[in-house]
Amino acid sequence: MMLGVRTVHSSCIIRSSANSSHSLSSFFCSFHQYRPTHSRTPSKLGFLPSKCRFELHFNGYGGKLGVSDGHSLVDSVLKELHERRRTMRVQFSNKCFPCRLESTSNGELLKDKLEKQELRGGLLLEFKKDTERVLLAVVQKPDGKKNWMVSDQNGTTCSIKPQQITYVVPGVENFEHTQIPEFIQKAQDNLDASLLELAWAELLEKNNSVTPKELAEVEELLRRRLAKETAEKELQEFIQLLSSAKARPMDAKLSRSSWILEERIRDCVEALAAYAVDTCCTEIQKRTVGTILTAMGLAKSSSSAFNLLIDIGYFPVHVNLDLLKLNIRTNHSDDIVSAAEDLLSVSFDIDEIRRIDLTHLKVYAIDVDEADELDDALSAARLQDGRIKIWIHVADATCLVQPGSTLDKEAMSRGTSVFLPTATYPMFPEKLAMEGMSLKQGKKCNAVTVSVVLHPDGSIAEYSVENTFIRPTYMLTYESASELLHLSLEEEAELKILSEAAALRLHWRRQQGAVDTSMIETRVKVENPDDPEPRINLYVENQADPAMRLVSEMMILCGEVIATFGSCNNINLPYRGQPQSNIDVSAFSHLPEGPARSCAIVKIMRAAEYDFRKPIRHGILGIPGYVQFTSPIRRYMDLLAHYQVKAFIRGDSPPFSAGQLEGIASIVNMQQRVARKLYNSSLRYWILEYLRRQPRERKFRALILRFIKDRIAALILVEVGLQASAWVTVGSQVGDEIEVRVEDAHPRADNLSLKQVAQ
Repeated sequence: MMLGVRTVHSSCIIRSSANSSHSLSSFFCSFHQYRPTHSRTPSKLGFLPSKCRFELHFNGYGGKLGVSDGHSLVDSVLKELHERRRTMRVQFSNKCFPCRLESTSNGELLKDKLEKQELRGGLLLEFKKDTERVLLAVVQKPDGKKNWMVSDQNGTTCSIKPQQITYVVPGVENFEHTQIPEFIQKAQDNLDASLLELAWAELLEKNNSVTPKELAEVEELLRRRLAKETAEKELQEFIQLLSSAKARPMDAKLSRSSWILEERIRDCVEALAAYAVDTCCTEIQKRTVGTILTAMGLAKSSSSAFNLLIDIGYFPVHVNLDLLKLNIRTNHSDDIVSAAEDLLSVSFDIDEIRRIDLTHLKVYAIDVDEADELDDALSAARLQDGRIKIWIHVADATCLVQPGSTLDKEAMSRGTSVFLPTATYPMFPEKLAMEGMSLKQGKKCNAVTVSVVLHPDGSIAEYSVENTFIRPTYMLTYESASELLHLSLEEEAELKILSEAAALRLHWRRQQGAVDTSMIETRVKVENPDDPEPRINLYVENQADPAMRLVSEMMILCGEVIATFGSCNNINLPYRGQPQSNIDVSAFSHLPEGPARSCAIVKIMRAAEYDFRKPIRHGILGIPGYVQFTSPIRRYMDLLAHYQVKAFIRGDSPPFSAGQLEGIASIVNMQQRVARKLYNSSLRYWILEYLRRQPRERKFRALILRFIKDRIAALILVEVGLQASAWVTVGSQVGDEIEVRVEDAHPRADNLSLKQVAQ
């Protein structure tokens, strides 16, 4: 940037221009008369400061800058400027009309000298109109041998002599006189008068000689230095705030909201958070975090930033780090929530006239006690010929949501509901899922019902898939359903028939080569997870439990029927299979039935596969084909199957081709894997936290699943359902039950140390 400076009476006119690419960002404006804070010395230039101190106000910073004895701020800035030029070997040359400020012995400024320079059209210059007026103008064309035609800022065209020209704005080419007002306005907007006044006045007092470009650079260096000083001051204040917050007891930490009220504090904390969770962090954020951690005496690592945020109360003690790293959406946007509410207010069931009324059936909905939305329910009856008929009712989500709609796209992008010990993040907005889609006890609900009649051996005799109305009778937990089965009450004969059907199906599937992989399953529910010591409710369930086995068999039966229905009607569906069907179960007969045997079998199982045109055998389940269909509120792949099946029942063409299904599945399955990984890591964290709180003397039962190396064995803790490892004594065998004690449990480090208790 170049500065041209001249004096008119007691006012300074400061003009600037950038290079040609930023010409309209340059400035041309007048300073008000400078007024020092103390004594004034009159001169031809007005009142100049004499051995005084200047007031400076910059970006909210107020301070004093001395200009008397010793080196002033301007002196040091000029020194820095000259040093920069020497180091960077930058050669400055004025290619326009160079001018300089010179101070004579009596303090008078000499008039700027005009050196040789060719004028041409489009240049922006200043000329003396008369003894009172100085105007900006744009050169138009020559007027004779020496004069030039110009158009001034008032739109007047006139001829001027070279002697009238007082300044040519450098770096400006092909300028139009109509741009002059905008040029002046932008100049005024860009001017920081306080800094230029400071530099100008001090230079005059010290009789320094400086070029216009140097004066502009002085201003910029002043600005940077003061900004740096302000930033350093703010950083020290922030460090003090961090130290104070860190020293507070855990129950008196500042709330998270208090850290985001002030912008500069929020920026620093958010930089720490981004660094802590290894998300995309800008270079500025990285430098900020590095400075903060160094000032706090901490290592420059993500773990240091993470622990610091916990120590100051910004993160709760048990914050889910994986949830932050994986960028899981925990809320729905206002637009999505609004779309869901609109759908509920104007919902129209296009399948209403085709629905069969099954509200006379006794309907059992069995799920975990914390289930927010219910996707499926069961009914059963014994026919006159002794065979069993089963109805598997699935919530009809597609009577509300259509393919390609806003809500459908939102569900597809999520892929699945995310279930964690601390919270549930639903695939659909909660109100839509709970009020519009979920099955509700005693309420008339829309459903897609799969009805099946079984042969005496458990195979499928006949089936149908229909749109229905149902009215759920009971909402049971697995525990209460198991208790009712054990009581064998006559008034709950339908539940007993369902259990009998499940036993028939299990027996038939095993005859088809199904492999039993039942394991111990753990559920954890955490109350008030943001508290330093939240309540942990832990439930351990055996998948071989009668109620869990009943529900599992009915879901498998439903999947087999949908696969058969799709195959018979040439419907493209996400057919799921497990091609390995030659597992020799007898090879594991030496292992006790249960977790040890199941674990050994699971280790050699191949991954499931998909086909979108025809069913593929599911060897592990022992059925010819399988489609997940029973959780359309929770899983998008199930919703896809509903779209296809419902369209066929309605007489329409299914909305998706096999290729489209495959493309969608690749995206959705990735989201499901992320959700599964997050669930497993969260579950393990809270089980370890549960173990950390247990008395050191407590003993836990453990089953030996396999040997990893020498006497180091893989175990499963029966009371908590967690797999771990420990050194075991000589003579221990796979399947043996031993007792262990927890030596150390550190959930954040994912560390568990067990020691076998001597018998």
